[in-house]
Amino acid sequence: MSTGPQLVPPTEPRERNWMPLAIAAGVIVVVAAVVIFVMERGKGPAAVTPISAQADPYAASLPISEVKMSESSNLAGGKVTYIDGHITNSGSKTVTGISMQVLFRNAANEVAQNETQAVKWIRTRDPYIDLEPVSAAPLKPGEGRDFRLIFDAVTEGWNGVYPEMRIVRVEAK
Repeated sequence: MSTGPQLVPPTEPRERNWMPLAIAAGVIVVVAAVVIFVMERGKGPAAVTPISAQADPYAASLPISEVKMSESSNLAGGKVTYIDGHITNSGSKTVTGISMQVLFRNAANEVAQNETQAVKWIRTRDPYIDLEPVSAAPLKPGEGRDFRLIFDAVTEGWNGVYPEMRIVRVEAK
């Protein structure tokens, strides 16, 4: 004979086990810290070539021409400055790397910004400008290529005159 539904006495709520969640959160934090450490480890302070440094001896064989400057806005509301130009290899070696020093001056003709960058070739212009390192397309004797330097920030004290540019390091074979 059935007397109807049976009522089950309420049990005390079980305490939730937070240990697996805490372990998972700890693992995520450790992995994120390792990734950040590895990514930042290769970055050192930006190398600044002294103003008095001599140009690379092979630089005389790499005349720069057709220099043009332009600016554009970035998504953060700042300006990006570009220097485009053409380099011709009039020497006898194949060039696999070029570092160029760029000096922006202020109204008093003092150096306001000194930056050294690796030159990057302009690989394509359409639909956008695509760059590649010099090592990806070495510059053989007699050849010429267009290049681009990119400056995320140029000092506000810059006088607006084209900066001085000189090749301070050349890798060649």
